[in-house]
Parts: sequence; structure tokens; C-alpha cells
Amino acid sequence: MSNILIKNIKGLAGILEGNTSALRGEELAKLNVIDNAYLAIENGRIADYGKMEDLHGITNWTDLEVIDADGKFVLPAFCDSHTHIVFAATRENEFVDRIHGLTYEEIGKKGGGILNSAKRLAEMSEDDLVISAMKCLELVKSFGTGAIEIKKWLRIICGS
Repeated sequence: MSNILIKNIKGLAGILEGNTSALRGEELAKLNVIDNAYLAIENGRIADYGKMEDLHGITNWTDLEVIDADGKFVLPAFCDSHTHIVFAATRENEFVDRIHGLTYEEIGKKGGGILNSAKRLAEMSEDDLVISAMKCLELVKSFGTGAIEIKKWLRIICGS
């Protein structure tokens, strides 16, 4: 794993120095940002961060990758704690039907609904499900998701 220095960050967001408890209520509306910042990562872990003016050089780092984030923000990764990434087909047309006032029963009669989804999922091969889920996983990662819970997929892979 290489060492990374991200420099000239317009805003380094999500810094919670000295925080020892979960944020609640109005605290959740605050976003701490360090302007004109740097972030140093060593062996996959944050090693240092702060204002660019406080960066006095990196010593004894090998394989250092330097990223100039001039004009960009660096944010914490999103943690998706509930996802249905293993599926046979999307259901956005059902969302439109709900907006237009159809009931779940009416959607089911049209061939949609959760029972139809479960049937289509059961008809797919495990290999196709894994390939499809991996494509979705790569997509959500590209949007900044750093952790994701996929219980159904684990059951498919592990057989439990």
C-alpha cells in the first residue's frame, strides 16, 4: 500500500478533533472544514492533516503519491448501512406508478411488486447475481461510498 499526500485541498471536511461521543441533534447540522488543507495517508490510514501552511515536509516516506487537489474538497466516505444491491431488475417504473396513485396491489396486478422481484431474483444464476452486484458496487464506490452493508449478498455467497 502506497503513501499518499493530498495537498492544496480547498476544504477538508468532517474533522472531529477530540470528539468522544456520537453527534446528536443540532450537532449533526455542523460541518467542520479546514480551508487550504493537506491530508497525509500512510499504509492506508490517516497519518496527518491540517492547514497547508503547517505542512513542513514528509520524511522517510517511500512510494509517496502526491495528489494536488487544488480547488477541490475532500470529504469522508459515505457509509451505506442499508442497501439492496443484489436484485434482478430495477423498479423505478413502480415508483412512478406510486406517484400516479396506484396501490401496491394494482402494481402487483400489472406484474410488478416485491413478489415479482423475488421471483425474478430466484430465476437468476448465482454467477449473474454476483456479476450484477459487483457492477453496482463499483458504481456506488465511484460516488464516494466507502462502506456498504449487503446482507442478502452474503447469504447468497455463504449459503446461509
